Amino acid sequence: MKHPKFLLALAGALLLANSPFARAEAREIRIAQQYGISYLPMLIVENQKLVEKHARAAGLGEVKVSWAKFAGANVMNDALLSGTLDIASAGVPPAITLWGKTRGEIRLVAAMNSMPNLLNTRNPKVRSIRDLSSADKIALPAVKVGFQPVLLQMAAEKEFGPANVFKLDPLTVSLAHPDALIALTSGSSEITAHFAAPPFAQQELRQPGIRTILNSYDVLGGPATFNVLYSTKQFHDGNPRLYGAFLAAFQEATDQINRDKRAAARTYLELSKDKSSVEEILEILADPQVIFTTTPQNVTKYSDFLQRIGSIKEKPASWKDLFFPEVHALPGS
Repeated sequence: MKHPKFLLALAGALLLANSPFARAEAREIRIAQQYGISYLPMLIVENQKLVEKHARAAGLGEVKVSWAKFAGANVMNDALLSGTLDIASAGVPPAITLWGKTRGEIRLVAAMNSMPNLLNTRNPKVRSIRDLSSADKIALPAVKVGFQPVLLQMAAEKEFGPANVFKLDPLTVSLAHPDALIALTSGSSEITAHFAAPPFAQQELRQPGIRTILNSYDVLGGPATFNVLYSTKQFHDGNPRLYGAFLAAFQEATDQINRDKRAAARTYLELSKDKSSVEEILEILADPQVIFTTTPQNVTKYSDFLQRIGSIKEKPASWKDLFFPEVHALPGS
């Protein structure tokens, strides 16, 4: 749901950017996304050319919007740092890690969603993460830096104590969610577990012998933001109208999903080429734990942990320290 103060802040930013004193802006915006239903707003933005629409409304005329798809946050972060990407989209931990490493030169744009990730396994001997051993290989999009490996570290700290926070890291393997789904369900791969995002987690659980041993919400103590958008201060400050157009486009896509979830399910299937049924995707979208929103939720739980293990040097005093000011009016946490 859109927040009135957020709309006022966005409108104010666009008005300022439209002033005659505004500098010339970039004619292209380069955006990256990953795989899964959590990226549905990005699929809609791309398919409906919503950035182009809002750029024209902001007086920018025709702009080029370039899209890239990455399997994990590690490569995406490298692209953002090298200047070949303007907007990244990934889990909260890699975005906060980059914020810390760049001393705020990279900041978060907005939340994308809150939804649980599930650690699924086909190993009949494994009933909890305590049972995982060297015989297990856990697939996740990017080792060390992604959302899932950090959640695994948080779970290890909770289960085994602070001295064993990295205990499960040697078991992890980088594999894109679609490939990990195939590897786990085929039974012929070394992969015995997958820390999966929707809809891959739910698709795996429909197969006999696969079950969940960990829910990310259990680790975090409740609902929390899963994916975020993030960008460079240079792009944000130098392109206020284009940045605002992207943010408005993303909000419009988010509103579409929340307005009609059945239509959103059909859109996801059409654009992702997923072979699930509309009812299966609708079941995920209708889950009260799955929320599409630009409002950050419990993001400081991640930053507290990342500071504790040394991934960032200083904790942000507030969630607002992590984000560009356009979303500060939202009731985040």
